Amino acid sequence: MNVDVLDESSWRDESGEPVDVERLTRLSRFVMTQMRLAPATEMTMIVVDPGTMAEYNEKWMDKKGPTDVLSFPMDELRPGSDDLEAEEGYLGDMLLCPEVAAKDAASEGLVVRDHLELLTVHGILHLLGYDHAEPEEHQEMFALQDTLLARWREAEPSR
Repeated sequence: MNVDVLDESSWRDESGEPVDVERLTRLSRFVMTQMRLAPATEMTMIVVDPGTMAEYNEKWMDKKGPTDVLSFPMDELRPGSDDLEAEEGYLGDMLLCPEVAAKDAASEGLVVRDHLELLTVHGILHLLGYDHAEPEEHQEMFALQDTLLARWREAEPSR
């Protein structure tokens, strides 16, 4: 699986560290593998500043201001299963804004890196067609998100 994570932000955490691009790349591949996507599947994540995120949020979602994550599916790929092999293709593009994520994490008492990982999983699930507009969809998507994060943290514990 080809995952490109590009950090175009100037964000640094409280210790001066930028977004851990390598860890988010591994997480993205892990989620894609767990969702049984074809080995040749590709995706791109771009880490952006709030100004850039606000522009995309307004242009594509008709919402003012920056948000934490936006997903732009491309080939409408869906997870594979025992009965169905996943198609190859370009999963899509995802924008992640660590400044917004850091504010949200602080207000909820979360570790920023953990919140960025949650948002990465959340964004990939949106790329795969999951949504949370309806109660049933919300329950399915967030249960899957929690399961994937638990598996990830078991496979790659925090430093």
